[in-house]
Amino acid sequence: MAFGWRCTGVAWPGDEPRLGWSKGAERRVSVLAYGGGLGFRAVGERHCVGARGNVCPLGAVVSVRSTGARCPECARLDRAHSVAADTLLDDPRTYRVYLAWFGPGMVKVGITREERGAARLREQGAVAFTWLGRGPLMAARRTEEVLRAALGVPDRIPYARKRAVRGQLPGEQERSAEVVELYGRAAALEGRGWPESLEPLPLEVVDHAEIFGLECSAAAARSVSELVDGGVVAGRLVAAAGPDLHLAVEGGGGGSGGVVVLDTRLITGWELAAVDPAAANDVRVPLIDIGGGGVQGGLF
Repeated sequence: MAFGWRCTGVAWPGDEPRLGWSKGAERRVSVLAYGGGLGFRAVGERHCVGARGNVCPLGAVVSVRSTGARCPECARLDRAHSVAADTLLDDPRTYRVYLAWFGPGMVKVGITREERGAARLREQGAVAFTWLGRGPLMAARRTEEVLRAALGVPDRIPYARKRAVRGQLPGEQERSAEVVELYGRAAALEGRGWPESLEPLPLEVVDHAEIFGLECSAAAARSVSELVDGGVVAGRLVAAAGPDLHLAVEGGGGGSGGVVVLDTRLITGWELAAVDPAAANDVRVPLIDIGGGGVQGGLF
């Protein structure tokens, strides 16, 4: 089954978001710049993206609202080699434990491979963060569990909640203050559940609001809920956080403009045809209100 260009999602290897593309064995990367245009039209049906670099043997059609874009078999294969699923317990690499801030009262503790640096934090859309410690995988996992219980923070925060607060963030000092306070509580646990094999790391709050473009763009009111065959998304990129691209558009759904959030996890698995964003500058796919969950306007 031959397909055209398909988006593989957003990556944050550095301070600029990059869109990955694949077409058979070909691979491309588009570095995104704020103020630049982005436009495409969805073609046909959405197909499974496969797992671990392998093409889905069934070429299965998948749900348009799924953020994973994998059929059940490929999802199981992908999960079987995941640190998050605790299937790589003998991984010899060094891991880091982090404290990530997404909004007031919205903090989580997690782990990432040390060699990846802060890429994982940018991929999740963490507005601010600090490292807590480094060491073997199982020590990092144990610390993660201890800190979640002690600090009362979750292991994950839904993207819908992150989007709901992203347009009304407090200033950098307030963001930093909450991270500093929680870091102090975490550091106080050394010797009381903190594994000896995990090396504590000093407090250093890193703020991503500037590289995400959040302080210079208008708040988004709507987000794309799904793509459809023939649906168009086109606009000017004004901000990005994790997998979300914030696009300024002149129309969309009901014909009103503003900033619309595109979760790029929803566009993986689709064949996408280029559309001139200057000519279209519109979003003609189903939208939902951010924070409200209701359907905004109609299709086309």
